[in-house]
Amino acid sequence: MDFKGLSRDKVLKLLKKVKEEDLTYDSGRILGSMCTSPHPIAKEVFCEFIESNLGDPGLFKGTRALENDVIKMIGELLGDPNVVGHVVTGGTEANLMAMRAARNIKGLVKPEIIVPKSAHFSFKKAAEILRLNLKEAALGPDYRVDIDSVGELLSSNTVAIVGIAGTTELGLVDPIPELSRLCEDEGVYLHVDAALGGFIIPFLKEAGYDIPDFDFRLNGVTSVTIDPHKMGLAPIPSGCIVFRGREYLDSMSIETPYLTEKQQSTIVGTRSGASAAATWAIMKYMGREGYIRVVKDSMEITHFLARELKRCGFELVTEPQLNIVAFNSPDMPPEALAHQLGLKGWSVSISSYPPAVRIVLMPHIKREHIEAFMEDLTRI
Repeated sequence: MDFKGLSRDKVLKLLKKVKEEDLTYDSGRILGSMCTSPHPIAKEVFCEFIESNLGDPGLFKGTRALENDVIKMIGELLGDPNVVGHVVTGGTEANLMAMRAARNIKGLVKPEIIVPKSAHFSFKKAAEILRLNLKEAALGPDYRVDIDSVGELLSSNTVAIVGIAGTTELGLVDPIPELSRLCEDEGVYLHVDAALGGFIIPFLKEAGYDIPDFDFRLNGVTSVTIDPHKMGLAPIPSGCIVFRGREYLDSMSIETPYLTEKQQSTIVGTRSGASAAATWAIMKYMGREGYIRVVKDSMEITHFLARELKRCGFELVTEPQLNIVAFNSPDMPPEALAHQLGLKGWSVSISSYPPAVRIVLMPHIKREHIEAFMEDLTRI
C-alpha cells in the first residue's frame, strides 16, 4: 500500500466510487435487513456528538445526561420509567450483558440458559464467551417457544430464560406472559429480546393491535433488549439494554481507576456518545404519534405484501404478526428463488426454521417497491 497523503477531493472521489458498490436502503432493494435509513435529524446529531465518549462519562456530562434520559424514555415505553441501563452497540452486546448479569447474580458453578430455538445467534456467542451451557427449547406449531419444553429444560443450574418479542426470522412474539409466570414461580431471571419488537409492539398496541404484554408490565421480566437503530430510526450503532434494578448492573461492574468514574458495567470501554445523543434526538422528535405512524405504515405494507403473495400462489409460513413476511414458492426451493431475485437486484434473506424467503418491511420500503418486487417475482 502506498501510504501517501491525498487531497480532500481525491479521497472523497475514491470513496464515492467505493460507495457505488453498496446497496442503499432508499433504493427499496434491501428487503432482508432489520436496519433502515436513519432519520436526517438523527444523522445530524450523531455527527455533532461524534467525539463524545461515554466510556469516560465524567468528561461528557451533558451526553451522559442524554443517555440517562434515553433509558428513562425507553423504560416508560416498556412500562417502568425507573429501569437502569445503557445505550450500547446493538442487540448482540445487549443480550451478552443480560446473560452476564444473570450469571453473575446467580453465581452458580455450572450455569445454564434456556433460549427458544428461534433465538438470535447472539445467545450462542454469549454462551461461548461466558461459559454458559445453552439449552434450546422447542417451538410449537406456531413457531413460538413451547412453554412445556422450557419447563422440561429447567434445572437447579438455570440462571436465565429468554423469550423473544419479534423473532429474527419470522417476526413472532413468544408467549412472554406465560414465561413471566414460570420465571416468577421458579425464581429465575427472564430476559426478553425485543431488539426488533421493542420499537414496534408498544405503538401497535396503542394503534389498537391485540398483542400481549412483553415488558416490565409483567413482574417476571428482569431485562429487555431494544434496538433504536431498527424501527427507532436511529443511526447504527444504537442498541439498548435495560434492567429492572441497579443490582444487575452492579453485578458486572469492574473497577476503572484511571477514568472519571471508577466503575464500569458495559462490555466495551470506549463507547460512542453519538449514539445516545442521536437516539435522544429522534425519540424527542418523533414522539409517540410519530412512531405510531411509522409502525402503522410498515404494517400496512406488510399486509399488502402478504395479500399479494397469497393471490399469486405463494405460501406464507405464518400470518405476519410484526413486519416480517416469510414465504415459499410451489415451484422452487427458497435458496434458488432468493438467487433468482438477487439476479434481478433484490436483496432478500432465507430463514432457517422453516426454510423460506424472508422479507423485512422496514420504513424504507414503500408500496411501489413491493409492487415492483411482485412484478419481478411473478416472472421468475
